Amino acid sequence: MNLYLLQVINGIGIGMIYFLLAVGLSIVFGLLRFVNFAHGAFYLIGAYACYQLIQLGINFWMALLIGPIVVGFCAWLIERLLLRRMYDLPHEFHILFTLGLAWAIQELVIIYWGPVGVNVAPPDSLKGVVMWGAFIYPKYRLFLIAFSMVLALALWLLLERTRLGSIIRAGSESAEMVTLLRINVYRIFGLTFALGAATAGLAGVLAAPLRGVEPFMGIEALAVAFVVVVVGGMGSFSGALLAGLLVGIVQSVMSTLWPQGASLMIYVAMALVLLLRPDGLMGRSQ
Repeated sequence: MNLYLLQVINGIGIGMIYFLLAVGLSIVFGLLRFVNFAHGAFYLIGAYACYQLIQLGINFWMALLIGPIVVGFCAWLIERLLLRRMYDLPHEFHILFTLGLAWAIQELVIIYWGPVGVNVAPPDSLKGVVMWGAFIYPKYRLFLIAFSMVLALALWLLLERTRLGSIIRAGSESAEMVTLLRINVYRIFGLTFALGAATAGLAGVLAAPLRGVEPFMGIEALAVAFVVVVVGGMGSFSGALLAGLLVGIVQSVMSTLWPQGASLMIYVAMALVLLLRPDGLMGRSQ
């Protein structure tokens, strides 16, 4: 039972990373109706930003702050200079352009840091384990769960209890109506895109000590992010949280029961959810 309890708790930690990765993608699609296949690349940049900052002598805590800001700023520039011209084009153009952008970022990472993965150590204060009787659990994973839950609450408050959140939610319903209220909707689009990328970058920073950093991690992250968004429901914050936890726990538990099929079971879970609820767990019927 301790083994399965350990895997469930591991799944919660992984699921919270999946939530942070997917919620930005969900918010961006909900507001901009923009299919962003470069989202995994922002996760990749966040992880490598953490590694590079630590190599420069900056501690993990500062990297946790600086990394997402760097990713958000890069995303804001990309949105302002490139993506803003594409909002009115069909989704096929969004997919082609952002796929090309993701591959370009991946190749730049390989050119600068090389094709071999690197390790990022957790901070000294989070090394080691916590013991409760016979139950032993790594400190960093406990921090990851607690910190991610605080972030989830902060994001919920931002989206549900602030003026910016109200504008984002209103824009997801009718961008034209927001424009009529004399609000610069394109500025909101840019901020939303940067926020979504920053949450993906933050997920990359948090995942770096957990799984290491390598140039192809963005591809895996993109696939998982889309699974979580589809399972939770497009544009749904609570759906992304619930689906992230579900996918993380399924993957973690199945890694014990059937290690070879753990990744496959993510997609099986997605198929089962869509058979029962085609709009996702918390999605709205169209």
